Amino acid sequence: MPLTTTSRRRTAALATSAVLAIGGALATAGPAAADKPQGGHCARQAKIAVPGAEMQKVACLDDLTTAGTVASGHTNPIDWAGLNPAGTKNPSGVPGIQVDGYFPDTSTTNTNNGWKHDSQFVIRIPDHWNGGLIVSGAPGVRAQYANDFIIGDWVLSKGYAFASTDKGNTGSSFYDDGSAPGGSIAEWNQRVTELTLATKRVVKQVYAKVPQRTYMFGISNGGYLTRWQLENRPELYDGGLDWEGTLFRAEGPNLLTYLPTALKNYPRYAATGDQAAHDAIIGAGFVPGSEFLWPFHETVYWDLTQRIYREEFDPAFDGDLKAGIPFCASGTPSCDADYDYASRPQSVKDAVASVQLTGAIGKPMLTVQGTLDTLLPPAIDADVYDRLIDQAGAGALHRYYSVADGTHTDGLYAAFPDQLRPLLPCARTAFDDLTGWVERGVQPPADGVRARPASGDLVNTCDL
Repeated sequence: MPLTTTSRRRTAALATSAVLAIGGALATAGPAAADKPQGGHCARQAKIAVPGAEMQKVACLDDLTTAGTVASGHTNPIDWAGLNPAGTKNPSGVPGIQVDGYFPDTSTTNTNNGWKHDSQFVIRIPDHWNGGLIVSGAPGVRAQYANDFIIGDWVLSKGYAFASTDKGNTGSSFYDDGSAPGGSIAEWNQRVTELTLATKRVVKQVYAKVPQRTYMFGISNGGYLTRWQLENRPELYDGGLDWEGTLFRAEGPNLLTYLPTALKNYPRYAATGDQAAHDAIIGAGFVPGSEFLWPFHETVYWDLTQRIYREEFDPAFDGDLKAGIPFCASGTPSCDADYDYASRPQSVKDAVASVQLTGAIGKPMLTVQGTLDTLLPPAIDADVYDRLIDQAGAGALHRYYSVADGTHTDGLYAAFPDQLRPLLPCARTAFDDLTGWVERGVQPPADGVRARPASGDLVNTCDL
């Protein structure tokens, strides 16, 4: 339907509060009984020397969760704004060591800690450690604290050490780090591997032994990182949780094969309700029934995401322009609404191929995806990746849960509580199922769609 004045105002209000995201139930025992560092709270912190780090700053904190780190200045709430539904209940009161720092890098987009230096990381080691480690990378083009509220608080309370990276470049100009096309995203994967290896050494410095179990856990681009690490560095991990990960495939689908269709057709649909324009968007892979989410995504995600990722893989398309022309109309020279990935030079496909996924995971992985994801529609993302895993002969290592009414950004739940369902509690439940599978051989639930419950606390509970 065409946008009314009221719906436009609503969309604008949502967009104003949004931050780019490209964004538990079953208690289980950790991989080991909780260890305590000899000497008590934050003992052996003086031993910490992060391998390869150019800068590190070590702090002993009474609470490593956001309940404590917001007040102490050891996180940045802007990094994780909008990623969780209002009303999320998080644990708190986890004492331990926090290490902030950065690895050598030449780009300077990340201003956290006043450093103006990329490849920043955070490592948190609880006083009561269960022997496990969770590694993650920021979703979207956010910085290293982006996972603090949705992942860090929860896993720290269970006794895991936790580490997260900004992936080596941040912000809407992430592509402009001096690398060749595809190089900024390739750096994401390298930075996760780098942090994983370094954090294992840091944990050993504190507890005199390496983690018994190491897991990847990420959302959106962090889900992509989980997929890539389990395909390419499986020896470093015991398993992974892929929460609506991004799919890059040289032959498609990828962001650049479907977003231009939305950019080209949405203005006409919004203005007049044009059926052909609507059908073109659905034909590109967007889910019927997701139309109520299109105004927000057109304003906040579709245009910016297309332009900055196209600039990363295909900077020659718009000549000397940097990431094209925002919200340009079809027919405008160098307009991303008219971008045609299939007709672009082979060098563009080669750039995508340098970071693409194959499905050949080497360790157990669970995928959680919302049926109403309107940035990474399931039909051209998670469904495709699930088939790739099967084709690679790794289907026995994978479970795929399609959560009815989930969308890419849980922060939208408050605006559409009768139409959406948060994915955060489902991701947490899935992680518990993953650890039960890896550590005790308990088979996780079978693949399939998970219907929306008729009642209950959807913000904090999810039964897969």
